[in-house]
Amino acid sequence: MAKSKKKPDVDREHDNQRVIAQNRKARHEYNVIDTLECGIVLVGSEVKSLRRGTISLDEAYGRVKDGEVWLVGCDIAEYVEANQFNHNRRRPRKLLLHRREIRKFAGKAYETGLTLVPLKMYFKEGKAKVLLGICKGKKLYDKRDALKKKSMQRDIDRALRRG
Repeated sequence: MAKSKKKPDVDREHDNQRVIAQNRKARHEYNVIDTLECGIVLVGSEVKSLRRGTISLDEAYGRVKDGEVWLVGCDIAEYVEANQFNHNRRRPRKLLLHRREIRKFAGKAYETGLTLVPLKMYFKEGKAKVLLGICKGKKLYDKRDALKKKSMQRDIDRALRRG
């Protein structure tokens, strides 16, 4: 008997993604203008620690330096079993981008009021990836307005569910 071959699904690209951490505060603090997926250079104990999910992106940001993009302030906890071969928790980590992407992002990052913020970190096909966003900081009244809209939408949804 011949084996039947399955046709590849178009939506399969999302099945091989496992989110490690999200920067929820970034969506509240900033307006995201543009996003870009990029790789990250890690050492072995960092990857082991990421698989456990011990990472904090809250204070992290991207920095363009000498034609390279670096992730600064990202806190990856030490992997206990690594002992003497452990990594420095808050070291700057190089992000892997093509030269044209760096030029495009760097040009926008140097504009006043714009910053590079990591929005989430995830494993895609076994490789660690970072979703980096070009963001503009929100004013206090923008944050209040967004909370009001979210609250009103929640009330509308509740009312529709009740009937």
